[in-house]
Amino acid sequence: MTSADKVSNFNIANAVTILRLLLVPLFIWVFLDADTAHRWAAAAIFFIAAATDKLDGHLARSRGLITDFGKLADSIADKALVAAALILLSTHSMLWWWVTILMLARELGITLMRMALVRKEVMAAGRGGKLKMVLQVFFILGLLIPWRSFLPSVLATACEWITWGMVAGALILSLLSAAEYVRDAIRISRTQS
Repeated sequence: MTSADKVSNFNIANAVTILRLLLVPLFIWVFLDADTAHRWAAAAIFFIAAATDKLDGHLARSRGLITDFGKLADSIADKALVAAALILLSTHSMLWWWVTILMLARELGITLMRMALVRKEVMAAGRGGKLKMVLQVFFILGLLIPWRSFLPSVLATACEWITWGMVAGALILSLLSAAEYVRDAIRISRTQS
């Protein structure tokens, strides 16, 4: 029995994770319409959900509340939130579909690869993957915020260019971190269990 098995699933860290899971359908419902008011509301919900990702991890580590359920639910909540945002941004023509498809294909491929190798070794998230996630959160927020509704044109344009720079950075890190995962997967698959 591992230490994760001894901790009750009914704890504050898992409650925060479940809250994030529940925010995903609310985010989708709000962002089905892309007018200014809905974009602000969707950005607020997305921000809260993204912030709870750090909170539940901190609570779990600092209070010894790490559970297998929490690890799984946390990963599902992260992927569901980002996938929903990317798909809806593309649906509203705010993000190119090829970017969404590439990022979602990367996530699916890495997840399947990690699941296939889990019996030999757990593949932890690398620094590139974590930084990619941070850039994704910030560029999604940047695309959700209707900059032109409250900023002068020059500042709004600057914010939009910064956002697109983060999109490019997240794409590059997606590819680089995927290559790292593949390299690690090859190493793991060649080792004897």
